[in-house]
Amino acid sequence: MGVTRACRGGAWHTSSSASPSISSSSVKPPSETASTALTETVNGSHEFKIKGYSLAKGMGIGKYMASDTFTVGGHSWAIYFYPDGKSSEDHAVYVSLFIALASDGSDVRALFELVLLDQSGKEQHKVHTHFGRNLEGGPYTLKYRGSMWGYKRFFKRTALETSDYFKDDCLSVKCTVGVVKSHTEGPKIFNISVPASNIAEHFGKLLETGDGADVSFEVDGEIFSAHKLVLAARSPVFRAQLFGPMKDRNMQCIKVEDMEAPVFKALLHFIYWDHLPDMEELTGLNAKWASTLMAQHLLAAADRYALERLRLLCEVKLCEDVAINTVATTLALAEQHHCNQLKTVCLKFVALPENLRAVMQTEGFEYLKVSCPMIMTALLQVNKELEKGETESLMEEEMSEDEEPPNGGIDMELEVSTSPRE
Repeated sequence: MGVTRACRGGAWHTSSSASPSISSSSVKPPSETASTALTETVNGSHEFKIKGYSLAKGMGIGKYMASDTFTVGGHSWAIYFYPDGKSSEDHAVYVSLFIALASDGSDVRALFELVLLDQSGKEQHKVHTHFGRNLEGGPYTLKYRGSMWGYKRFFKRTALETSDYFKDDCLSVKCTVGVVKSHTEGPKIFNISVPASNIAEHFGKLLETGDGADVSFEVDGEIFSAHKLVLAARSPVFRAQLFGPMKDRNMQCIKVEDMEAPVFKALLHFIYWDHLPDMEELTGLNAKWASTLMAQHLLAAADRYALERLRLLCEVKLCEDVAINTVATTLALAEQHHCNQLKTVCLKFVALPENLRAVMQTEGFEYLKVSCPMIMTALLQVNKELEKGETESLMEEEMSEDEEPPNGGIDMELEVSTSPRE
């Protein structure tokens, strides 16, 4: 840009000889932003019990019993029950049920669910719901206080009074309201990522390096180093052994009897890492039976040191590996260590006619009879229950061919814009 200066009448004047130019490097690319309009419901429920129903009958058409008000989505609501019906055209043949907006508001959009609760224990409730449905006109709009939605012909009175919904002169209704709310979410200015917890990895490295180890265990001729505080924090048995009044005098090296070295190694792995080790890597054998055998021994060790989570993990592993040649030993183990869930799985597997004879030929079955003689009684009982269940299932299939679903009252869904007089 050129600039010319001239002196006129003793004053300097400046003029530009060219227009300013803009460098292409200073032009910023257009910014890209995004936002999301989110519409969802704020839900809440209220249960309304109507006791002394027989005394409420005859109060008159259009007369109602109202619940206490309850708040959902910033608005108050109430349930209205009409024992003799809401409209004279129905001649008190039906009871009516409505949900009403009980606070000031305009154009409140909401979804509703009215449930007449089954009081027989069968859990066969009568449900009228908008939730989970594709409503053609969208959610209902209540324009002002007193606007209502519900059923003039909710249930036929004679059918209601002889149904499972009616007990001890009492009815129970549950209403769920979902108030529609909308808002717009813009991009987050800051987004700080927090990694998953890696505390187990830190403790695992502590076991691998042996840094700060202050106790050793001799197991089947092999020495393992560990940390007293870690063991005590994880196992009440180790806590008593290392810090209790009956703690071992030889605190530097504790000898562990009746346990193999790989099993104790797996036990320590769980204590520090909080998960099972790779069984194949631990045993050095690429065989399913080796993993099952290790899980059996590790379950016994978990019970010995009161490691409940480890015991359950072993139960899951053994449940997955139930087979003809291992189930008897696993069943005996479950009985000895009070693993009731695992015991049930094994009993049902053994009791199947196609499995029982094959299991009886295994060495594990002989061990089962000797170590757990009472288990044979339980085995016979499960076998009887399975046979009984199969018989009942066949009978139910025969009966279901002639059954018809019960027919309740007639439903008419209405939206009413006038409130009952206060």
